[in-house]
Amino acid sequence: MKKIIRIFAVVLVLTAFAVPTVQAGNDERRGTAGASELLVNPWARSTGWGGVNIANVRGLESMFNNVAGLAFVDGVEVGYSNTLLYGGRSGLSSGAVINTFGLALRVFDAGVLGAYVMTMGFGDIDVTTYLNPEGNGSAGTFSPSYMNINVGYAHSFTNTIHGGVVFKLVTESTADISGSGFSIDAGIQYVTGEDDQLKFGISLKNWGPSMKFGGPGHSLQMIGVGGNNFTVETRAAEMELPTCLNIGLAYDFLFEKWDQRLTVAGSFTSNAFLRDNYTLGLEYSLLKMFQVRCGYIFQPGLWSGDAATANNGFSAGASVDIPLSKKEGSKSGITIDYSYRTADPLRGTHAIGASLRF
Repeated sequence: MKKIIRIFAVVLVLTAFAVPTVQAGNDERRGTAGASELLVNPWARSTGWGGVNIANVRGLESMFNNVAGLAFVDGVEVGYSNTLLYGGRSGLSSGAVINTFGLALRVFDAGVLGAYVMTMGFGDIDVTTYLNPEGNGSAGTFSPSYMNINVGYAHSFTNTIHGGVVFKLVTESTADISGSGFSIDAGIQYVTGEDDQLKFGISLKNWGPSMKFGGPGHSLQMIGVGGNNFTVETRAAEMELPTCLNIGLAYDFLFEKWDQRLTVAGSFTSNAFLRDNYTLGLEYSLLKMFQVRCGYIFQPGLWSGDAATANNGFSAGASVDIPLSKKEGSKSGITIDYSYRTADPLRGTHAIGASLRF
């Protein structure tokens, strides 16, 4: 009991420091953070109900929502997800394609190590100049790319308390400008109830130093009035990372017939550079093989047409779990996931993924 009290004391202290850091829901700072892709969930399963599963996310993809859920990996888990953000490259100009690959494995009796790489590509974009502001390909093209590398560790302190940490390396680049940064995620989950049906979770994401861009793209060759060549170099400003604090709660309603489960979940996200988000979600499971889920992300101004981001509103998804072993208690299997997220006024976001557990 004393150990549990100490752990909760640590969580409360971290929360006390985190809340002033994120400066909850500061709408005046909207758009001033860098590396905003760190707020985009690349995994198909959890996005099916808006990433509301802060308290009950499990496995490899928990490294995005709440790394504490990584502690529930039994052996080895390999996962891949593909996301067509806002319609992908065939959609609006803001569309992108996200590919994510990860691996998690139990390294100690109570510890799990995980890693995943997320890449975001935008395809070829025409170079524009002051003589050709519309761009028609005559000046060539460039291909921006984003990537973040995540390495995390989660530990089960007791049967009810689990925690973890993720270290992130963030890179963004174009043809002649690039930038990199580093951040840390931390999270904890508490599970209780006769059948572990009540769950609570909290996570702090993207906490780290500022990043800025550099490279030859900041230099411009010019010709003076006297015909002399000279170079003008601009200075890049530093950008803070999009820190946020997530708090979630989930409850499972269990039914013996056909091994049914109905999970009700809710979460609150305090953003340092955006408005706060409130999310509600439902997930129904049948025979531990089929799941359907839906969620709704609300932020102030959404219903009045003054939403600050496109990542809000309804989401839905489904999963199929195919067991690979008939042994009682075995969790080896293949899972296929799909999700759809609305993104008004942009096109919706589709994601499909698969994971292998053995």
